[in-house]
Amino acid sequence: MVRISFRRILRNPSTIKDSLLLTFILLLLFLHLNHITTHLDPTTATLPHPQVDPTTLPHLLFSIASSSTSLPKRIPYIRLWYNPNTTRAFIFVDHKISNVFSGVPQVRVSAPTDSFAYTFPKGFRSAIRVARIVKEAVELNESDVRWFVFGDDDTVFFVDNLVKCLGKYDHEKWYYIGSNSESFEQNDKYAFGMGFGGGGFAISYGLGRVLARVLDSCLVRYSHLYGSDSRIYSCLIELGVELTREPGFHQVDVRGDLFGMLTSHPLSPLLSLHHFDAIDPIFPKMNQIQALEHLFKAANVDPARTLQQTVCYDRSNSLTVSVAWGYAVQVHEANVLLPDLLPVQRTFRPWRRGKDTSSSHYMFNTREYFRDPCKRPAVYFLNSVTPFKSGVYTDYLRHNFGVCSEPDIIQNLKSIRIISHTLYLDPEQMKAPRRQCCNILSVSSNMLVAEIKKCGADELISMQN
Repeated sequence: MVRISFRRILRNPSTIKDSLLLTFILLLLFLHLNHITTHLDPTTATLPHPQVDPTTLPHLLFSIASSSTSLPKRIPYIRLWYNPNTTRAFIFVDHKISNVFSGVPQVRVSAPTDSFAYTFPKGFRSAIRVARIVKEAVELNESDVRWFVFGDDDTVFFVDNLVKCLGKYDHEKWYYIGSNSESFEQNDKYAFGMGFGGGGFAISYGLGRVLARVLDSCLVRYSHLYGSDSRIYSCLIELGVELTREPGFHQVDVRGDLFGMLTSHPLSPLLSLHHFDAIDPIFPKMNQIQALEHLFKAANVDPARTLQQTVCYDRSNSLTVSVAWGYAVQVHEANVLLPDLLPVQRTFRPWRRGKDTSSSHYMFNTREYFRDPCKRPAVYFLNSVTPFKSGVYTDYLRHNFGVCSEPDIIQNLKSIRIISHTLYLDPEQMKAPRRQCCNILSVSSNMLVAEIKKCGADELISMQN
């Protein structure tokens, strides 16, 4: 073995070879000393942040509150959004059910809650059991869960949109994500900052682990509250966590015709709908399940675009065309300014029975829905969905409310075709959404064709350029 004097190299690096060797030795000493320092003081260590894969559907665990009496009636709602091959979910009930249902999540019997007091007058003790589903879901110790999602057995989720929505957030941090009620009165009665359970809400994995440990102690303190979501909200407030609002969750605290809400959806993905037993079928001449299945024909093809409102202006014929993609199109005579189309038409009734519609207050701007159908725009409901290579044709057929005197261009218009390209939204786009634009391509004797597209940098949605 050739011995090299380190002292000799330092005094007289006579050759290039010796110089390179010196550099190598000094580098080894530096790395060795840095390694020792890091282990002596871990706070000085600089570790690379691990690359987190995007959130996908298997990262979500759905927990559905039901009961032995309500579940058989609600199975059709659950089958609309649940896929046994891709969706992880459990249904929690009060008693064992002898029936075996196909195409639904595994049914689990909730733990007894007899030891907890419930003192709300004329309320339902089941609120305690439903609140504890949060704890029981976490304690299942399912692997690779990032988000715990909770809802009722009549909550219809749009899971692809929910994945994209939750993907904006860090699941290791403490997030409580949902939305409040559409009804001012319901929020005033319970809490404006509460995620209403029927619309569904999500709790991050980081928060869920902590909430599960402390929830029972909270249930003892809040025996006087009415619902399960009030109990969860109160406990989260004690943990110092407030609601992160996502307007795509819909409690649907209204009754009757939901047309006005569905045609003026917020500029965010549709995440859930609820209370279908209290509203009319959303498409004419169909029962409730048929109507929802019809909506899902569009939602399954382009979920991010579903119900998104786009307004087209036909300058040559002076028409305003308002598109709620995958649901309905309204055609107005003359120029209607975009801000005048965004408020929700009051087609529905208040949640509390016996209330005059005009005296009720909602959490969004509303506008009048004329009783006289001849004062309303022409309405076209979704008829068919046809995917093509890079997008979708959706066709809408005229729905006649009565015999009205209309301009020939509207009177003769029997169908509308909307051409759109599949809407892909990354997390950054979802943080700063922008409404898309629309061009009228053609108007024939009985059909209008329009194309939805991304707006130009300074393009305005208006009748005039």
